[in-house]
Amino acid sequence: MAEETLNTTAAAAESTAVTAEVAVASEAEKVEDAPVVVCEKDGSPETEKITESTSFKEESNVAGELPDPEKKALDELRLMVQEALNKHEFSAPPAAVEEEKPVKEEVPAKEEKATAVVEEEAKACAEATGKDESTPSPATAVTPEVVPVTEVPEPEKTVSEPEAEVTEPGKEVLEPGKEVPEPEKETTEPEKKVTEPEIKEKTTEPAPEPEEVSIWGIPLLADERSDVVLLKFLRARDFKVKEAFTMLKNVVAWRKQFGIESLLSEDLGTEQEKVVYMHGVDKEGHPVCYNAYGEYQNKELYNETFSTEEKRTRFLRWRIQFLERSIRKLDFSPNGVCTIVQVIDFKNSPGPFKWELRQATNQALQLFQDNYPEFVAKQVFINVPFLYLAFYKIINPFFTQRTKSKFVFAGPSKTAETLFKYIAPELVPVQYGGLSREGEFVSTDSVTEEIIKPSTKHTIEIPAPESCTLVWEARVVGNEMTYGAEFVPVSADSYTVIVQKSRKLAAATNEPVISGQFKCDEPGKVVLTFDNQTSKKKKVLYRSKTKVAEPIKC
Repeated sequence: MAEETLNTTAAAAESTAVTAEVAVASEAEKVEDAPVVVCEKDGSPETEKITESTSFKEESNVAGELPDPEKKALDELRLMVQEALNKHEFSAPPAAVEEEKPVKEEVPAKEEKATAVVEEEAKACAEATGKDESTPSPATAVTPEVVPVTEVPEPEKTVSEPEAEVTEPGKEVLEPGKEVPEPEKETTEPEKKVTEPEIKEKTTEPAPEPEEVSIWGIPLLADERSDVVLLKFLRARDFKVKEAFTMLKNVVAWRKQFGIESLLSEDLGTEQEKVVYMHGVDKEGHPVCYNAYGEYQNKELYNETFSTEEKRTRFLRWRIQFLERSIRKLDFSPNGVCTIVQVIDFKNSPGPFKWELRQATNQALQLFQDNYPEFVAKQVFINVPFLYLAFYKIINPFFTQRTKSKFVFAGPSKTAETLFKYIAPELVPVQYGGLSREGEFVSTDSVTEEIIKPSTKHTIEIPAPESCTLVWEARVVGNEMTYGAEFVPVSADSYTVIVQKSRKLAAATNEPVISGQFKCDEPGKVVLTFDNQTSKKKKVLYRSKTKVAEPIKC
């Protein structure tokens, strides 16, 4: 039942946009309750349960900090990977050398068989000579031709005395119907004896060097970064070692087949840069990937991306290339950041009738699910329509606590507020309520947040030293507020200067960020006034900097 519900969820998400990029695919497999670690050693399975925390916290990748069942699983997976590397199981299997071993066992058997053949031939020859004494036969003329053939076994010291007497010339008489090829088999016997030392030399040759296999630029078992990679596969399979090892082998094989290394250097264009892009980091240092599928409302871009099978394949290759390049920038050290925060924007996303987009989405999700495990730290869905929020509440009980803690849903009115919980406002793009944009300020210029109570005026004072230019920018989360700015000098004899007249900031304004500057000729301060006339509290984000005037050169 849980699996059917999950399938329905994935179908709904795909019909709206390419929503659950990596996390939905990898986390959907973990719908079953409390994960179980299956550690198999020496053929006897040992089952141990890993307790589940009520609130999700990203797991440690330091081997010494892992619980005992997870340590045991990691150790077993290391051994399996090392054995596979020694046997070159990750690459094409080499020619089987084991077939040469039975040759040693067959040599004495063939010798016994050859001896038996010689004895039978000797008896036949004796009978033939007996007949010749009583009845002469023209076959005696053949004896000179047979002599060289019968003399071949002379190097064979295992031939008995009666057999040697039979081979004497003049006593051997063969009938015309006798089989001649039999002695030819005996001629191969000395050659087999000669090859025995060669076979022994082959068996004593040193074993081939273990193969080198890298994934996402990390060589397997080369250093501690390899443990981080192996833990991703173990967590994707609930620490079931054999299943994790099988998944790892499949991923390595797929990467070779898909040509990932050559894909990284391909030029696939820049048409999709506004759709999927990396921008800043969250408060814990995870890179943030934004997915704005509303850009596909542009018919020209949509047709250029999905109108034909060739274009859909190109889009798929571009999407994998983008993900691969992003992963290569992660820090795979045990204490490093090796996961990504995904932000999926539902605003203006194409409807369920865009079957070309759905087809490309299904292919991408399947590849991400099978080949990119545990790369998402948080999945934030923004501008989510009400129907999807209601649907998620219905299926929510079928997810594990770990999975649910990675999913965050926010409607249009809560988008900015939700993003600010995980990402600093100065790193959130302007279109999502933040202050990150090109201009006077950069991402290192911190932002201050202040709360304005309902039906109150709130002022923000920015000091202005003498002979400088003061620059500031501010943003009201939710708008619907009156704003103004003025310069108040320190001297009582000076006049207050109105910098910006009071005006109402409507929700539909085209000026999401308030910006201003003032050149100060005397000490004072710039006062920003915000009048909240609504019954709800508002949040104001602002930052400022001082630009000192450069001296004029004469």
